[in-house]
Amino acid sequence: MKKISVFIPARNEEGNIEELLEKVDNAFQSLKNYKCELIMVNDGSTDKTGELLESAKKKYDFLKVFHHRKGQGLTQAMKTGFEHVTGEFVLFLPADLESDPEEDIPKLTHSLVESNLDVVTGWRQGRGDGKNLSSFIYNAISRSLFGVKVHDMNWIKGFKRELLDDLELRSDWHRFIIMMAANKGYTIGEVKTSWHHRKAGKSKFGLMRFPIALVDTLVVKFNMVFGSKPMHFFSMIGLFVMLAGFIGLVFLAYHYLVNDTQIRPLFTLSTTLLIAGIQLFVTGFLAEIVVSQKDEISEIRKKMKAFERKSPDNEA
Repeated sequence: MKKISVFIPARNEEGNIEELLEKVDNAFQSLKNYKCELIMVNDGSTDKTGELLESAKKKYDFLKVFHHRKGQGLTQAMKTGFEHVTGEFVLFLPADLESDPEEDIPKLTHSLVESNLDVVTGWRQGRGDGKNLSSFIYNAISRSLFGVKVHDMNWIKGFKRELLDDLELRSDWHRFIIMMAANKGYTIGEVKTSWHHRKAGKSKFGLMRFPIALVDTLVVKFNMVFGSKPMHFFSMIGLFVMLAGFIGLVFLAYHYLVNDTQIRPLFTLSTTLLIAGIQLFVTGFLAEIVVSQKDEISEIRKKMKAFERKSPDNEA
C-alpha cells in the first residue's frame, strides 16, 4: 500500500484549523487504497493555532505536529516538515483553505501516481485575491528563465519523496521547488485546482514579496547555471579583465616607444586590471574546491538518509 504524506505549515490560523483538519480527514477517507499522514508545522503562532493542533492529535491519529518557538518563515517550516515525512509521495498545501484539502489532496494524489510524474503542481482557477497580474508576470519570467511549461509555479504541489534529496532550501527558496526539480531532470505536470477565498486570518505575504521574488529568481538561475561550475563564471570575467589590462599595457609600450612619454593613470589602471584578473582566476579555483566539498557532503547526507529509511526502526 502506497503512503501519502501531506505537509501543511500554519502560522496564526486558529480560525481555519478545525475545518482544515475535517477536510483533510475526509480526503484521507476517500483515499482508501493509500496510507496517509498529515505533518503540520506551527511556525511560531501567537494565537491558539499550536494549542488547537495539539488537542486535535487526540482525535486524528494521522496528525503529527511540530512547533517553532518563533516564526521562521515558510522555507524553514518546509525544512522542518520535510524532515519528518515518511510517505512515498509528499503533498504541500496551505493552511488558509484557499486550497480545499478535501478536493485537492485526492486530485494531486491521483494525478501524481497515475500519470507516473515526479512532480505535479496545481494551477489556480478563479483566483480573486488581486494578485493575478503580479503572479502572471512572475510565472511568465520563470517560464522564460527556467523553461518550465506550467502556469502556476508557487501553488500547491505534490512530488515523489526522492525529490527532497535534491532540494536546496534556504532563504525564501520555497518558491523555486518546481524550477529546482526541472533543473534536476524530474518530470513535471500540472492539474487545474479551484481557488477559494480565505475565511479567517490574514495573508502572510505583502506587496514587497513580488520584487523580492524577482530578485531571488535571478539568484536561483545564477546558482543553477554557475553553482556547480563557478570556475566558468570567474574565468570568463577574469579573462576579460586580464585582456583589458594587457591591451592597456601594450598600448602604453607602443605610446612610450613612439612618443617617449608615459601615461601613468593608464598604467595604474592596466596593472590593476591585470592583477584583478589573476585574482578572479584564483577565486574561481577556490570556489571549485568549495563546490567539490559541498558535493561530497551532499552525497554523504543522501547515503545517510537512504540508510535511515531502510533501518528496521523506520520500517516498523
